[in-house]
Amino acid sequence: MKYKKLLLVILAACTLSGCQPKNDPDSSLNLGMAAVEQQKYEEALKSFESSIAEEKDIVLAYRGEGMAYIGLGEYEKAITAFNSALENAGEKMVKTIKDIRLYKASAQLKSEDYDGTIETCSQILSADEDGGAYYMRGTCYLQKEDEAKAKADFDKASSMSPEDYDLFWNIYEAYKDKNLSAKGDEYLQKALSIGGEKTEDYYQRGRIYYYLENYEKAKEELLKPVEEKDKTSALLLGKVYLKLEDSKQARNIYQQYLKDFGEAPEAYNGIALCDLADNAPDAAIATIQKGLALNGETGKQDLLYNEIVAYERKKDFQTAKAKAAEYIAKYPNDAAGKKEYDFLSTR
Repeated sequence: MKYKKLLLVILAACTLSGCQPKNDPDSSLNLGMAAVEQQKYEEALKSFESSIAEEKDIVLAYRGEGMAYIGLGEYEKAITAFNSALENAGEKMVKTIKDIRLYKASAQLKSEDYDGTIETCSQILSADEDGGAYYMRGTCYLQKEDEAKAKADFDKASSMSPEDYDLFWNIYEAYKDKNLSAKGDEYLQKALSIGGEKTEDYYQRGRIYYYLENYEKAKEELLKPVEEKDKTSALLLGKVYLKLEDSKQARNIYQQYLKDFGEAPEAYNGIALCDLADNAPDAAIATIQKGLALNGETGKQDLLYNEIVAYERKKDFQTAKAKAAEYIAKYPNDAAGKKEYDFLSTR
């Protein structure tokens, strides 16, 4: 199953006050949390392990460990870490316990442990109403074919967050995953009916229309925020132009992004997609290398995947297979990467 931006929905619902690290930037805990934010999960785990060994901030260290394991796609290890955090949490750490349970439920959901997710979410809801918990429990009920309970939870979640675009999006995705897109349309329509004239509103409407494959409407919504120099809208508008088979306009958007906001893996990935659309795999590889040379890991997964595609287009299947092997070693839970590797293994 895919849960787009699931953690964003959960984080929006988390009550994080009372469970923040202490103000020591060089502590193992804070170094670990900084590494999580940078998606350097292996590095983060080492820091959290040090904090646990030092018997400092044990609850938050186990919590951070669970977050890092989620980032690595190792959900069972994440659940174990969250359980350790809960075992060490004192009764008075009410907000922290809720936060940990929300993360635990997200790991259970991602591992498709629907009964476990329902149990954890019900524990959260027995103490306090929470939109993220209602959403996750509703998703599990839907997976278990209990549409009535699922809708009740989804409606409760959406009533608590009537302007949360990501929540409506995720509810729609849950229905789509069960081939019930028509029933999920209700929630996308709710998202569209939020209205609003803020940059974020235009972006979100464009995003929804893009997903519904109404690319002309998506373009119409995105032009205004792009004119206002909104980075996220610019990246999405580039994708829209690619879907409209207008690689020239898409390339212009991505190149303007580089001028306005500086180098970014996402922009180079967009230009590489334009190169591929123009049947120029060598140019795509050169562009991808520019993106991969940037500091940090954020945004590089798509570059690495499209590097495989570019070598395939060159019919250099040996290099493509080697790149695919590196890719699945780095992103073992990526289904598209596994599919590419399996395909290349037969060449």
